[in-house]
Amino acid sequence: MKERFKKKKWILLGILALLAGVLAGCAREGSQGPVRVGALKGPTSMGLVFLMNDEERKENYEFTMVTAADELMTQMVKGELDIALIPANTAAILYQKTEGKIAAADINTLGVLYMVTGDAGIDRMEKLAGKTVYLTGKGTTPDYALQYLLDAYEVTGVTLEYKSEAAEVAAVLQSDPSAVGLLPQPFATAACLQNENLQMTMDLTKIWDQAQQGNGSRLVTGVTVVSRSFLKEHPDQVRAFLEDHKASADQINGDPDGGAALVVAAGIVEKEPIARQAIPRCNITCITGEEMKTALEGYLETLYELNPESVGGSLPQEDFYFV
Repeated sequence: MKERFKKKKWILLGILALLAGVLAGCAREGSQGPVRVGALKGPTSMGLVFLMNDEERKENYEFTMVTAADELMTQMVKGELDIALIPANTAAILYQKTEGKIAAADINTLGVLYMVTGDAGIDRMEKLAGKTVYLTGKGTTPDYALQYLLDAYEVTGVTLEYKSEAAEVAAVLQSDPSAVGLLPQPFATAACLQNENLQMTMDLTKIWDQAQQGNGSRLVTGVTVVSRSFLKEHPDQVRAFLEDHKASADQINGDPDGGAALVVAAGIVEKEPIARQAIPRCNITCITGEEMKTALEGYLETLYELNPESVGGSLPQEDFYFV
């Protein structure tokens, strides 16, 4: 009898342990635990640094920062992240890959592209005619943005010379200040600080706005996407994040000095002087609702017209925009 009782006891304990494991595995679905947020290292994540360092609010989140958008896409597909801050066209591609299982919640960064040169006279698109422009990534969004603007302003005779990374473009400008380069922040600021002969002569975000003639489309760099299942199960947490995100973005725009220290501590930019001057030029924001939809939709339509594959082969449907 005693041995049989011991045997039943161990069987019962084993069943309880098994049930505990099953429940633990299901806990994420119904939990109110930390929101898992992934961000791309660079201007896209700068707007989060005050939230990351807020002693009261940061406990509500589990932050991950990576250097490649593909990593965030993979983690979103696997369900390892609830929210991700990724490039705008990557958000559209992810929407297609997941068959609509993610939604765009806000625009976190507008354009970060600047024309850099030692020739102060190259201060509008028409002055690029007959010039060579050095830039990174053939078939990437900087390439598409520049091509669109050249076409919009009817500028011809421009040669595009592609480099593998921003540092190579900066090196060309360093050796030849008369050359013209298209650089994102914070590389544009760094290049000008390292060579006093260089300056940022054109902000492509402003030029894009002028070309759109007030139709609402914006030059968008970063978008915040949320898992549709998480949005359905925890809408209050998503709304709370958007409020916290906006507060953090407002803080870094209002306090570039304090933001620079946090950006360097997070490993986003190496030196505070670069971060301090780059922050106001990064167009860090938190645009939501109908304004977000209009700005992002118009931008994705422009990319689609240039190359459908740049947004995943087709434009996202209405359910892509969380308004």
